[in-house]
Amino acid sequence: MSGLKKSLAFALSATVLSAGMAHAADWWPFKIASAKDGDLKNVGEIEYKPLDKAEKPWKLCVLFPHLQDSYWVSVDYGIVEEAKRLGVKVTVLQAGGYTALPKQISQYDDCVAAGADAILISAISEAGVAAKINEGMGKGIVNIAVANPILETPITARITPDFYQKGFQTGEYVKKFLGDKQGTAVAFPGPQGSGWAETYMNGFRDSTKTGNIKLVGEMFGEASVPAQLKLVEDALQTHPDVNVIWGGAPTAEAAIGAVADAGLSNVTIMSSYENQTMLKAVKDGSVLGFATEYPVIMGRIGVDLAVRALEKKDHEKVLLVAPGIVTKDNVDKIDTTQIFAPDNWRPEFSVE
Repeated sequence: MSGLKKSLAFALSATVLSAGMAHAADWWPFKIASAKDGDLKNVGEIEYKPLDKAEKPWKLCVLFPHLQDSYWVSVDYGIVEEAKRLGVKVTVLQAGGYTALPKQISQYDDCVAAGADAILISAISEAGVAAKINEGMGKGIVNIAVANPILETPITARITPDFYQKGFQTGEYVKKFLGDKQGTAVAFPGPQGSGWAETYMNGFRDSTKTGNIKLVGEMFGEASVPAQLKLVEDALQTHPDVNVIWGGAPTAEAAIGAVADAGLSNVTIMSSYENQTMLKAVKDGSVLGFATEYPVIMGRIGVDLAVRALEKKDHEKVLLVAPGIVTKDNVDKIDTTQIFAPDNWRPEFSVE
C-alpha cells in the first residue's frame, strides 16, 4: 500500500471522527473517500451531501446477510430513516446468516419479481451473487453494494468500509498500546469467502509484519458469538502463550468470557468492527478498542446513491469509509448516532 493512501486513510480517520458531532437528523456533510469515476488509483476526500427529496416514491429492495446483531440493525436503521426522509419505499429481506447464500440468491429474485427499481445488497459472497447482479443490471435495475464489498462484478455504485485500513490500523493501535511488551496474536477475521474478512486479515497481517506482534494463528468462521467462542476457546488451548486476540465484534464479545473462564488477565482484545456490546466493553476496559465504519451513515448514503442513480443525477461510483479508532480515551466524544441505531429501536422491514 502506498504511503499516499496510508496518509489519506489516517487523515480521514481523524477528520471523520471529529466531524461526527452533527445531529442524526442533519448528518451531512459527511467526510468520506471517493474514488473518482471508480478509479481506486484516484482517491480523494469529499464532503457528501444527499438530495433534499426524491422525485418519486421509488421502490428499493434491501438484502442483508442477517439482522442478528446491532451492526446490521444499525445499517437497517440508516436505510429506513433515509428512505423516510427522501420519500421512497423500502422492503428489507435478511437471509439469516453467512451460511445462507442460497436464500440470499432467492431473495434477490424476490426483489426483481416485486418490481424493485433498485436493490441495495450487502452480499454474503460476491462470487455467490455475481450472476444475479449481472442479471439485475441487464434489466436496468440499479444495484448498490452497501457495507459488504462488490469489487469485481459491474455494479451501479458501492459504499463500503476500507477493510484493509481497518485491519491495519487496529493492528497498529495494539502495537502502540503494547509498547515494549511482546505480543503473541491469534486473528479471527470472520467468514471465509465473504471478501471483507480476507481483506481485514490482509490489513492486520501486514501490520504484524513489523513491530512487536507475532501472529501465530488465523481462524476464519461464522460471524456469530457462539461460533467465535468455540474458535477462541480452541485457540487459547492451542496457543497458551497468546496475549492478543484480534477479530470482529462477535469474536471480541466471545473472547471476554473465554479469557475470564481461562483465568487469563494479560490478554488484550481488539475488535475490527463495532456493535453495541463493543461500545460498553470499551467503556469498561474489557476490550481495548474497535474500528468503526459508521454503519448508520453507510445505510443513509446507500439510499441516496440509489435515488441519484434512478433519477439520472450525478453520483459517486465508489465510496470508502475510512475507519475511526474508538477507545476509552475518545468513546465519550464521538457521535454514536452515526454508528448505532437508538437503543430502543427494532429492525424495520418496510417503508411505505
